[in-house]
Amino acid sequence: MKLDGKAVIVTGGAGGIGRGISTACAAEGAGVLIVDLDQEAGDAAVREITEAVPGARVAFLAADIGAAGTAEAVRDAAVAEFGRIDVLVNNAHASRQAPLLEHTDEMFELSFGTGFFATYRLMRACHAHLAERGGSIVNFASGAGLNGQPNQASYAAAKEAIRGLSRVAAHEWARDGIRVNLVSPIARTAGVEAWSKTHAEQYERMLGTIPLGRLGDPREDIAPVVVFLACDDSRYMTGQTLMADGGTVMLR
Repeated sequence: MKLDGKAVIVTGGAGGIGRGISTACAAEGAGVLIVDLDQEAGDAAVREITEAVPGARVAFLAADIGAAGTAEAVRDAAVAEFGRIDVLVNNAHASRQAPLLEHTDEMFELSFGTGFFATYRLMRACHAHLAERGGSIVNFASGAGLNGQPNQASYAAAKEAIRGLSRVAAHEWARDGIRVNLVSPIARTAGVEAWSKTHAEQYERMLGTIPLGRLGDPREDIAPVVVFLACDDSRYMTGQTLMADGGTVMLR
């Protein structure tokens, strides 16, 4: 198994892409700490994964990643549960959509607080443990930032800030044996379903830009890319953005 004996933190791991990642990591032998704001969804995720993956080691921490002190609490919970941290997956990110002229400071504070600053704080908090064994950090980018998608100003800005931060860390922390990469996904999640109803025309246009003609499945299409970046198969990769988006964005 690709992650046998390793310990993985997955933020936003109770639903959508995060649950797919948590399940895939457990199936590959990792101990998984799911961090999520939703206690009910977290409990359900633990039950589901332990039923689906015999012998799975899965724990849940209910926490607001945007709150002060959460990064240290997450780190300490992972070490208490598994005795180590090998992989940090910064998946969680909350945002609100509106045209740029209707965006508010509160929208930017939400997106940067749960996205950029949560990622930054967790990276710093977990650095020493990741450096002990040459760990991997997987952060999340978005086509909203790469393409400047309308109505996504705060989300796009935060995602591109995460990309910049990740590239700096990839340079600085390579000497510590820590790799830092990103995944930019398109997947059928509850959030995307809700967006498809509030911005139906934009959603249909987005579907038309996917060469493979469909949205990705969180477990089958996105999670394996994260597992690849988390495990030794990608040991010679750092600072990269992998597009798990059906070919929508082809980076050069």
